[in-house]
Amino acid sequence: MSFTLPDLPYAYDALQPYMSKETLEFHHDKHHQAYVTNGNNLLKGTEWEGKSLEEVVKGSFGKNAGLFNNAGQHYNHVHFWKWMKPNGGGKIPGKLEKAIIDSFGSVDKMKEDFIQAGVTQFGSGWAWLAVKDGKVIVSKTPNGENPLVHGATPILGCDVWEHSYYIDYRNRRPDYLKAFVENLVNWDHVEEMFSKA
Repeated sequence: MSFTLPDLPYAYDALQPYMSKETLEFHHDKHHQAYVTNGNNLLKGTEWEGKSLEEVVKGSFGKNAGLFNNAGQHYNHVHFWKWMKPNGGGKIPGKLEKAIIDSFGSVDKMKEDFIQAGVTQFGSGWAWLAVKDGKVIVSKTPNGENPLVHGATPILGCDVWEHSYYIDYRNRRPDYLKAFVENLVNWDHVEEMFSKA
């Protein structure tokens, strides 16, 4: 199964002012396309050729760094585009909200922990909401890693590589993360992933 670049689920300018058209054009058309192209080249002739993206990510972790980095970033970005929507943020669907409150005590605490994970991820990486052992957890990973390779199921991720925010926020990563959580998150997609986790 080769990797393909998915279309964005909205127009390039649909997430403004929180994420600009220029950011999405560079991030989707250049960066994500590069992970797809490099991933496909590195996949050829390996034992993971023909496997699902999740199997490639889990299987290549710790065994084939080049393939893992590109497959991991492809997986992360396939979902990243869906984890955002125009006029995002707002109310969290019922079952997911209950699970978040059970795990963190409040929605505000979860948001605070999520933003903190992204702010304190040194260098490039991701902040995550994931399900592990039936609980919703916050975590962070370097580079293209994600919770799949740490025994958890990702349900929300925020890209904290500079290409995700530098055009719009320069070095203000905390402002980007706050804007992401409050104005961009597509909680319906998070709920959908949560229900399958």
